[in-house]
Amino acid sequence: MININIFRDNNGSVVGYRIEGHANYDEHGRDILCAAISVLSQTTLIALNKVCGIDEKDLCFSVDNDRGYLDVSLSKNLEKESRYKADIVLDTMIVGIEDLSAQYPEYINFEK
Repeated sequence: MININIFRDNNGSVVGYRIEGHANYDEHGRDILCAAISVLSQTTLIALNKVCGIDEKDLCFSVDNDRGYLDVSLSKNLEKESRYKADIVLDTMIVGIEDLSAQYPEYINFEK
């Protein structure tokens, strides 16, 4: 099962997310759920830097592909425009994860 946690600050902004595990929907290399969650979460991480303009020093992340692990934290001191863009990118990731977890609840545990 893939476990997904979203972490928010007191203002409701996402300040981090953690994804851990494998769906085991299909065999390794053919698991469309693992692939979908990987694409959503890793593209989000890249977009935080390249689209939102968040410097890599303001992004803390850890990746372990074998374990199916991605942990991302954002700095609390983001500029206003970067925070605004980050909220849009992160909320878009959440919409995709919500949809997948609703369709495949036996394979994805999603906690906001």
